[in-house]
Amino acid sequence: MKLDFFLSTHKEQILVEWEAFSLALVPAATLSNLALRDHAKGILQAIALDIETSQNPEEQYQKSRGNAPHLLGGLPSAASSHGSHRQANDFSLLQLCAEFRALRATVLRLWLPHLGAMTQDISNQMVRFNEAIDQALAEAVVTYSSKSDQTRELFLAILGHDLRMPLFSMRLAGETLKRSTLSAADIAETGDRIRRSTRLMSSMVADLLGYTRTQLGSGMPIVPAMMDVRAVCESAIEDASAAHPDSRFELQVRGDTTGAYDGVRIHQLFANLLFNAAQYGARDKPVVLGIHGDAQGVSVQVTNQGPPIPAASLVAIFKPLVQLPEELEQDERPRTSLGLGLFVAREIAEAHGGTITVQSDALNGTVFSIRIPKAAISKHSVD
Repeated sequence: MKLDFFLSTHKEQILVEWEAFSLALVPAATLSNLALRDHAKGILQAIALDIETSQNPEEQYQKSRGNAPHLLGGLPSAASSHGSHRQANDFSLLQLCAEFRALRATVLRLWLPHLGAMTQDISNQMVRFNEAIDQALAEAVVTYSSKSDQTRELFLAILGHDLRMPLFSMRLAGETLKRSTLSAADIAETGDRIRRSTRLMSSMVADLLGYTRTQLGSGMPIVPAMMDVRAVCESAIEDASAAHPDSRFELQVRGDTTGAYDGVRIHQLFANLLFNAAQYGARDKPVVLGIHGDAQGVSVQVTNQGPPIPAASLVAIFKPLVQLPEELEQDERPRTSLGLGLFVAREIAEAHGGTITVQSDALNGTVFSIRIPKAAISKHSVD
């Protein structure tokens, strides 16, 4: 059976195995099975077409150098779209390459039993198939790398922009303190301004370090120890109040809130959620931090009454470098736009063996819900 015909008639069988392998790579990825199959189907069709198309030695040579016609212009191929999609869904470059390796092995494993003796024609088909797979992989890697470069450049631009604001505020505070006519009230106000700026910068740096650690593949490290989550929440509210003095925060506690957690990471988790709630919440409504402890663990909810978050934003809100739409930005309140705070919050919750979800509507406001088991168990725990 000719390979191009086999690819067309056994497409469903190949797609099932492709889908199972891809989903196993990143179980938590928010992948659409339809989108996954669309890419795979298009890739298989392109490979089948390439195999049945005649090719002279010069064309084969140019293809081996990455100069295939469909790489030089025109509409994106299914493989290039696949690479872009994978980068957007948090697949690593190694995982992307593993998909094409699995596709190559799957096709050959399913096709070879349909053949008799090895012939020169079969050998040529296998060569053409491997060339086509390599070409598809090259296209996917090009678009993946391009999207990664764009994301990195955007991130650096945002980081520089957001750090400039607190640095400028601290510079003005320094100039103010040089005056000899300052009253005690002026000095106190200037001190508060410096404190707010340093809290914002510390938050951004902590998120940046957390993000970098996860991208290096080592995960979010935690050092669990017995502690009271209530005390950490009180400290997080103090930080949020210093950064957002015009916002009100309320703490509600029920049950036993002690357990084995990483206090530093848990503080960062709640501070990030409070900063986010204060940034987007209504000024005349308090941000409520509610804690409920039981025998199994601790449940925490952070609620604000700001405008509802659009459903399209809720889908991707925990992804790194995602920012809420501009129409949700209410005023000049202190803010960071790195798009890392909620991502880091999710990583910390999951490092503790917990979960974090969000719901948002006009009636109940925006509610982030965290559930963490009594004793944190994580493969990233530090002994």
